[in-house]
Amino acid sequence: MRLASLRAYKRFVIVAWQFLPLLLAYARDRRRFLLFGRPRQVDHETHSRRAKRLLDSLLTLGPTFIKLGQLLSTRPDILPPAYIDTLASLQDAVPPAPWPEAKEVLEDELGPVDERFAEFDTEPISGASLGQVYRARLDPETERTRAEPSDGISREVAVKIRRPNIESLVNADLRVIKWSLPILLYFVGEARAFSLENLADEFSKTIREEMDYEREAEMLTEIRSNFADDDRFRIPDVIESHSDSRVLTMEYIGGTKINDLEELERKGIDRTRIAENLERSYLQMIIDDGVFHADPHPGNLAVTDEGRIVFYDFGMSGRVDSFIQDKIVDFYVAVANQDIDGILDALVEIGTLSPDADRGVMSEVMEIAIQDARGEDVEQYRVNQIVGQIEDSIYEFPFRLPKNLALVLRVATVVEGVCVTLDEDFDFIATATDFLTEEGYREETIRNYIDETGQQLRRSGESLTRLAPKTERALDRLDRDDLYLRIGVEDSDKVFEKLAKRLIYGMLLTMSLFSMGVLYALEAPLGSIVAAAFSVVVLIQLYRSFRSPKSIGARPQFTRQNLRQRRGEE
Repeated sequence: MRLASLRAYKRFVIVAWQFLPLLLAYARDRRRFLLFGRPRQVDHETHSRRAKRLLDSLLTLGPTFIKLGQLLSTRPDILPPAYIDTLASLQDAVPPAPWPEAKEVLEDELGPVDERFAEFDTEPISGASLGQVYRARLDPETERTRAEPSDGISREVAVKIRRPNIESLVNADLRVIKWSLPILLYFVGEARAFSLENLADEFSKTIREEMDYEREAEMLTEIRSNFADDDRFRIPDVIESHSDSRVLTMEYIGGTKINDLEELERKGIDRTRIAENLERSYLQMIIDDGVFHADPHPGNLAVTDEGRIVFYDFGMSGRVDSFIQDKIVDFYVAVANQDIDGILDALVEIGTLSPDADRGVMSEVMEIAIQDARGEDVEQYRVNQIVGQIEDSIYEFPFRLPKNLALVLRVATVVEGVCVTLDEDFDFIATATDFLTEEGYREETIRNYIDETGQQLRRSGESLTRLAPKTERALDRLDRDDLYLRIGVEDSDKVFEKLAKRLIYGMLLTMSLFSMGVLYALEAPLGSIVAAAFSVVVLIQLYRSFRSPKSIGARPQFTRQNLRQRRGEE
């Protein structure tokens, strides 16, 4: 226990040394002189430069922080867009562990390699921050799959082995993150404090789940069963007899990497059909099944020679409850119908957008996002551009992302990117609309709307029947001079407080200038100097009250040019 604590303390010092410059720069953005001062305006280039520095620090700190960076890339409610764009490219760039160390883990779980496997290639075919994958061939006498018994044929498999000693490193790093959280909360605003605490809990849960290969096997098996009757997809079977908490052995399925366009073209595979099937698979997983593969980057997707999509690596996977599923359907239907109010309503109901957010500003954001996403062809627009614009606004507006919704958001954008790589003219919205229509979701949404409208009409009729007697009672009280009107003024922006301050500053400035003139006329130079100094101080305060970002005036609006600048296009 003491050794674990010493390791955690050592890691804390290393982590603090890596992140301190960024933390101080971020704190100075909020208060120019750390403890006081006005906020600083930071341009896109500065954010991009800091994001690259953060990326280097995460890579230096190793597996746990690489995973943290990957999770941060799905949380635009915490980081500005420039950071999201940079961290989205973060891969598991960790050198593989030496084979003797990996072999020790394998044999601790399964026994001697020579007895359990007919062949074993000690060069990893894939490496990640938490584990690495090897090719092997099973001994038919020891094989047992979850789907079917052994057929007596030596089968080629992929063996995923957890990285040696990764548990102690992850545990130390999680303690460091827990200790660091109160410090981070001091440097951030209230709007992100909740998100950071939420992220810390989510990350601890996610990384422990990803190290649990028994859970991965269960998720893989469940998703495989959901696609059992669909010959458009292939999902590896779990070899149960050769799997445990630190080792996962799966059926090996070869294929062409999904973004290897030249090879797919050479084999005569219809890339547009592959893109459509890929999108439909994720719509089914998220909307129908409620369990989904959450890491669909090209390294985890392949295509067989028959044109079937292969899914790899289910360590990062998630579940969606029925309520979130319904709201995702509402969101997609609203996007397909270009219904701005419907989009905002779905975001509010799902808990992503605060009900207190300025709907006028958000409506403008959504309208511009859809216009930009359409491009020259009015009928063509892509959901990743819409979601990207929403992500940009999340950092400025009071958004909060439910835990699994962050993964869903990432999945939607990554899948759309893969689809557009396969076919640059691919219409994500059209395919989603077809899926929703075929599954009956659009008709169900219309029926629900009709039902809700009928209920509102019934309630309106009931209100009308109660209106007449209430009106008569109010008129009677007015006739008796017994009617009182109470008005509550909501001033969340403290407009009246600002006006009062400016009025007081103006009165003080007038009085001090008048006093300075009188004292000068009375030949009291010292008094006139004091009055002049006081006038300068009051004038500065009055000027700052007008120059402050919180000053009364029009709110900054999202324009097309502004959105493009923030996305780094200009």
